[in-house]
Amino acid sequence: MNAVSQTSDPVSDYPDPVRHILLVTLSNIGDAVMTTPVMAALHKKHPEAVMDIVADPRSSELFAHCPYRNRVIHRDKQQGWRGSLALVRDLRRCHYDLIVDLRTDGLAWLLRGRRRLTRQGARRPEGHAVERHMEVIRRYIGTAGIPPTRLWFDGSELEFASRVLADLPGRRWLALGPGARWEPKRWPSGLFRELVLSRREDFDAVVLLGSAADKDCCRSIAEGLSLPCLDLAGRTSLLEAAALLSHMQLFIGNDSGLGHIAAAAGIPTLTLFGPGEPQRYHPWNSRGRWLQSPNRDIRTLPVSHVADALKELLRETEPQEV
Repeated sequence: MNAVSQTSDPVSDYPDPVRHILLVTLSNIGDAVMTTPVMAALHKKHPEAVMDIVADPRSSELFAHCPYRNRVIHRDKQQGWRGSLALVRDLRRCHYDLIVDLRTDGLAWLLRGRRRLTRQGARRPEGHAVERHMEVIRRYIGTAGIPPTRLWFDGSELEFASRVLADLPGRRWLALGPGARWEPKRWPSGLFRELVLSRREDFDAVVLLGSAADKDCCRSIAEGLSLPCLDLAGRTSLLEAAALLSHMQLFIGNDSGLGHIAAAAGIPTLTLFGPGEPQRYHPWNSRGRWLQSPNRDIRTLPVSHVADALKELLRETEPQEV
């Protein structure tokens, strides 16, 4: 992979220690998760540095417990140019050793910093979004591999997950994320239900996750299901959902932030696409798989195809006997 930097000089021209980094992340929950490999790579290069993070109010919770985080600053598009001006004024109070902007083309140049790495001029590979983000810093960090996505919990979120899951039978728990922000990305709840019933022998219980907007579809899946079912739609924070997902055997869901959170929690994922670009935006996970309806209409994705992919993913990820 060719290395491209937005700094014309080689990294060796900057011997001064880096103590304070600014990272501008992306807005949506899944996009924000996919910027965490960049965070990890920068932290590995500068383990003593602290990082200010510009994030969207929707996704900033994901960075709450990052151990090398300093400030989280909100960039709210709803506030228009006044919000942008206030953001610049706030950020200009600091003089950063390194500014990495994965989101905009101009913000970094309005701020005070010794060096800047932005999307401008960066090579944009045809591969995954995580690879595109890493290209912004590739020459700066060298040729090391791409870290996995990850999230950070504290004791309260882990305690919440243990308490909520305490009464579920067995340990073979299937997590479902049947929601999405855009209706064409939603596989019908009836098909999720049919899928669970077709593979019920593989699981001891089902956990339904989503926002308050997903309550109706989760309720329609849960009602009368022959497997024990825990419906948590609208009842968790993002990090509580992540802590819950870390206990699951597998996650199946639509193209949404939950799939990326599940991948960052380290479990196998199966993501269902109608519209969209799965090669670029599927959850970044070596144990992740995806399916897309051939006509890009997710309603026509057959249950049998999803069931076969689920069966294969279970086979690939089951512990091997020694």
